[in-house]
Amino acid sequence: MEFIKEESEDVRIEETFRVKHEEDTEEQTDQMVLKEEYQELNETEEKDLDFMTSQKSALETGTRGSFICQQCGKCYNQKGNLKVHMRVHTGEKPFTCQQCGRSFPRKESLKSHIRIHTGEKPFTCDKCGKSFSHKGPLHTHMIVHAGEKPFTCKLCGIMLNRKGNLKTHMRVHTGERPFTCDRCGKSFTRNESLNYHMGTHLRENSFICHHCGISCTNKANLKTHMKVHTGEKPYTCLQCEKSFKYQKDLKRHLQTHSAKKTQCSECGKRFRKSSNFKNHFCLQSGERRVAVDS
Repeated sequence: MEFIKEESEDVRIEETFRVKHEEDTEEQTDQMVLKEEYQELNETEEKDLDFMTSQKSALETGTRGSFICQQCGKCYNQKGNLKVHMRVHTGEKPFTCQQCGRSFPRKESLKSHIRIHTGEKPFTCDKCGKSFSHKGPLHTHMIVHAGEKPFTCKLCGIMLNRKGNLKTHMRVHTGERPFTCDRCGKSFTRNESLNYHMGTHLRENSFICHHCGISCTNKANLKTHMKVHTGEKPYTCLQCEKSFKYQKDLKRHLQTHSAKKTQCSECGKRFRKSSNFKNHFCLQSGERRVAVDS
C-alpha cells in the first residue's frame, strides 16, 4: 500500500498559475512585480541613463553635442554626460549599496534601490491608497485596476496583465525548466515550484514510523500509516456498525446501503452490487441446465 502520495508540484502550481494569473492577491502581486523590476533593473538602467543624459544636454543647449562616444557614436553637449554614458560600455558601477553590496552606474538608481531596505513607499495609488517603493509596481498595480491585459502569447493567444507572467507562461510552450533541485535534480518552470518542492526534502525524514521505518511527509500521513500496525478502525458505519481503517473505505461501504437492490426473478433474492447479481444469475442458469440435462 502506498502511504506517501507523490504529487507533481510543478504541474499543480503551473495549472493554478494559468487559471488564476489575473487573480493574484495584492501581496503576491507586489512581491512578484518588485522582484521583476529588481531583476530587470540592470537591463533598463543603461537605457534610462543614456536617455536622461542626452535629454539633459539637449535642454541645456538645444544644439547638437560636441562630445561624441567613440564606441556607439552618440553625441553629448557636456563632457560629464558623456562620462556617465560611457558606463554603459565599461560596466562601471561606482555607486554601491552599503547594506547588500549591489552596485549601480547612477546615483538615482542607488537611491531607488535603497527603498527596498528602508521600506519607503513614496508612490501611492490614487484609487485605493496602496503604496509602492517604486514607480514600476505602481504602474502595474494600476493596470490591475483598469483590467488591462496588454501582454499576449503569440503561440496560444492567452492574454496576461504583466510581462513577468508572460515570460513565465512561455515556458509552457518552450519546455524550459531553469530552476533545478540540487538534491534530486528535478527541474521546474518557476522558482515558487522549486521552493515548494524543496519543502518535501526538508520534511521527508521528519516523520518516521518507529515500527517499520517508513518516512512520511507530514504528521497526518504518519498517523494514517500507524493504523496498519495498531489495527485501529476509527470509521464506523452507523447502519451496520462495521468499522474501517480509512474514511474512503467507509464512504465506499455506505454506497452499498444507499444503492438500489437488484432482485433475481427466479428466487427473489436481492443484490446491492451488480457483480454479485451477475454471479448469482450465472449460478442459477447453471443449475437449470444441470436439471434439464438430468
